[in-house]
Amino acid sequence: MEINATHLRIKSKPCQISKLDDYVRQIMIACRIKEELYPNILISLTEAVNNAIIHGNKKDETKFVKIECQEHQKSIVLRIVDEGKGFNLTALKDPLSPERIEMCGGRGVLIMNELCDKVQYQNNGSTVEIHFKRV
Repeated sequence: MEINATHLRIKSKPCQISKLDDYVRQIMIACRIKEELYPNILISLTEAVNNAIIHGNKKDETKFVKIECQEHQKSIVLRIVDEGKGFNLTALKDPLSPERIEMCGGRGVLIMNELCDKVQYQNNGSTVEIHFKRV
């Protein structure tokens, strides 16, 4: 694992998710982000990284997930990059539909869309950017 105030690189192992709390704390200090954004950032980043590990890199421990924080005057952007082939965003099924409402999983994209000010997908979805306005 490589970590500094704005970058993190982790192996595609679900247990690596535990590294995100320290990372978010570090970027909050380095970027002078108000504490009230912490839950939204941590939950959204956790969802994005979890998707990258499980769906993008298929839990292949030889692959990595890279996270970068870009600081802007009015916002911060977290970029999550996996080594997978990506996915078709329009093919995702609605996790709130009656036939899926009781199923586990499938809510990560929905959660990110609710908690972030903006979510962008690049490289067929193998790169996700989550944006947060500074409060």
